[in-house]
Amino acid sequence: MNTASIDGLLVVDKPSGMTSRTAVDAALRWFPRGTRLGHTGTLDPLATGLLVLCLGNATRLVEYVQKMGKTYRARFLLGARSDTDDADGNVASVPGATAPEAAEVSACLASFLGTIEQVPPAYSAAKVGGRRAYDLARRGDEVALRPRAVTIYSIELLDYHYPHLDLQVHCGKGTYIRSLARDAGERLGCGALVETLRRTRLGPFSVEEAVPLDADDETARAALLPMERAVVELPRLSLSETELGRLRRGQSVPLAEALARLENEGQVAVFDAEGRLVAIGCIDSSFKLLLPSKVLRS
Repeated sequence: MNTASIDGLLVVDKPSGMTSRTAVDAALRWFPRGTRLGHTGTLDPLATGLLVLCLGNATRLVEYVQKMGKTYRARFLLGARSDTDDADGNVASVPGATAPEAAEVSACLASFLGTIEQVPPAYSAAKVGGRRAYDLARRGDEVALRPRAVTIYSIELLDYHYPHLDLQVHCGKGTYIRSLARDAGERLGCGALVETLRRTRLGPFSVEEAVPLDADDETARAALLPMERAVVELPRLSLSETELGRLRRGQSVPLAEALARLENEGQVAVFDAEGRLVAIGCIDSSFKLLLPSKVLRS
């Protein structure tokens, strides 16, 4: 396989106990040396499940995949706390912890729906003064992270038998399930941590289409998805070859007619007549122009 031809997305199923970076390194063996490859969102070592990899030109589309909603299945362990907010850390039982009633648990979970302020775990990739929080925490330094606005669209209570609480969570970018466990445990007065975690969906990508990391080269390459899947949430615009030529040369394209089909100013996915993703453009509605943002194909 020629590395110049490898542009696309690959969904892999990360096992527990492995970092996302290690998963990327493992996937590189499926492709020729020099293939550009990166992931679209870190999974904790404890977590399993869906990890979307971008290859070749698709590495320039990582940001669009990262913005997509995510779905997790999680098991929380109540009555315990951890310095990492999951079972991989130093776990300690909470003295005197009692089992909350099911109605209390449901009400607590409902209080986290919508856009909320969430403090990332001390052991996380969030930055403090330019340093990764987990680097500071491992050194024993005090980690003071600021709360961030995140969105939790839904929390489905799958099962509750104290001390275990099984959930399915659909959330937006930047949400930490470990923080959700920690904060829910504090509100319930018994403490909580993530015991198991599995990402099952990211935007249009499902773990059912994921390739295991022990797959052979042929299986992995056959599972490569087109770059178009990375921009399904952007408005779609098809241009003529003449208009695409202008974008490729870094020039703007007049869009008086096309603008009538687009509701708002912003980025659009630009396709050629054959339905292939060619570029990402930015609409300037004031001047009715399409400006090139990222040109992906020559």
